Amino acid sequence: MVAKKHTAVSKRGECALPTRRIKGEHPVLDLQRDINRMFDNFTSGFLPMPVGRWTEGAFLPKVNVSEGDKEVKVTVELPGLAEKDVDVSVSRGRLTLEGEKKTEKEDRGKNFHYLERSSGSFYRDIPLPENADPDKAQAVFKHGVLTVTLPKRPGVKEERKKLAIKREE
Repeated sequence: MVAKKHTAVSKRGECALPTRRIKGEHPVLDLQRDINRMFDNFTSGFLPMPVGRWTEGAFLPKVNVSEGDKEVKVTVELPGLAEKDVDVSVSRGRLTLEGEKKTEKEDRGKNFHYLERSSGSFYRDIPLPENADPDKAQAVFKHGVLTVTLPKRPGVKEERKKLAIKREE
């Protein structure tokens, strides 16, 4: 495409600011593209991406991880799912949650038939502290909320070393 330089002229015949238009492009399409780019840039810093697979049709369940003196508790909001739709596993210091949500809504009338289907999968990989005991982990599913509780092993303290920060000039 060849870029042509145009000068906008007002109704009174006065010269306005020069504009550049790509041959075959429309200024409204340029504006739409700029607005889409602006929203993409704006939301890129706010929307967290999960660790693991992220594909089209995926959804990201809300996860809350809390750590107390005696246990680590992970709650996951999974509305519209049942316990059979979710796989929970613990290995190598990580809690893995994955599943698939499928819904189908159908409505028939005298002159219409409405069918809506949607599906999405999710995969979350949550790091656990070293002293979480995977052998005593429990998972409970109630009213669309999955709660995974991992007691901490007594006598095992997580190693934590404070590092001095050096100033480099």
